[in-house]
Amino acid sequence: MAETDQASAQHAFDRAVALTRRGENAFEGRTSDDFWNFTGPFGGATAAALLNAVMMHEKRIGTPVAMTVNYCAPVAKGAFTITVREVRTNRSTQHWYIELSQPAEGVSITATAVFAARRETWSHFPGEMPKAAPPESLPKLPTRGLMEWMQYYDFRFAKNMPVPPRPEPADNDLGPALSHVWMRMQPERALDFLSLMAISDTFFGRIFHVRKSMIRIGTISMTTYFHVDADEIAAVGGGYLFGTADANVFNKGYSDQVAAMWSREGKMLATSHQLTYFRA
Repeated sequence: MAETDQASAQHAFDRAVALTRRGENAFEGRTSDDFWNFTGPFGGATAAALLNAVMMHEKRIGTPVAMTVNYCAPVAKGAFTITVREVRTNRSTQHWYIELSQPAEGVSITATAVFAARRETWSHFPGEMPKAAPPESLPKLPTRGLMEWMQYYDFRFAKNMPVPPRPEPADNDLGPALSHVWMRMQPERALDFLSLMAISDTFFGRIFHVRKSMIRIGTISMTTYFHVDADEIAAVGGGYLFGTADANVFNKGYSDQVAAMWSREGKMLATSHQLTYFRA
């Protein structure tokens, strides 16, 4: 297959998170128009690119168990550099520090990642997946005309589907913050740690659901915890995941978001926590 044919056959997500080695601890990437958000790249895809830098490093051991991403400033369209530093490797865990920078913008994102060599031991999953209708029986969220990154996801809400946004926020008719949603990539792509990192950021801002309007928001910090190993992720394939997202507080321009993701069979894959700002 010719190189151009291989590029066209590659999933848009893989192109968005692709990196080129530029030194012992440096990688170069480029923002993707396919995964563009309001004013910059979709934060989930950028977080996945940061994770990919560590995944590609020859000193990496095990698989990710936690990653925190701090969005310091918008990422400008074009090339960026990701640098990684192994902070410490213990008997069972390995800690990394990561930065994304651009020549004209400086450092835009900082992150930490924890990797571990998991072992077979006692397991218990008390966080049960809520009961919901199968995704095939639910309407697909229309995404045509919305942000580019949304075109690569199939969302089917089982609870609290977003309503058409009002011109002004609804202060006397607040909606619930909790939503349940089936989601998967489209075209279908087998789940891995990179796509799971990205999908943990696909939950819409809780304030959109609550105030029923397109409030200006942005993620300041996001932590994703991975609860499965590579074999367990591979077993999921490219099917639907089930996710829940909720919020506890909206106060003085900042709010939280808590989310969880399960396989279709009910195995918890990851949980995430975000701090977002809003202007309203």
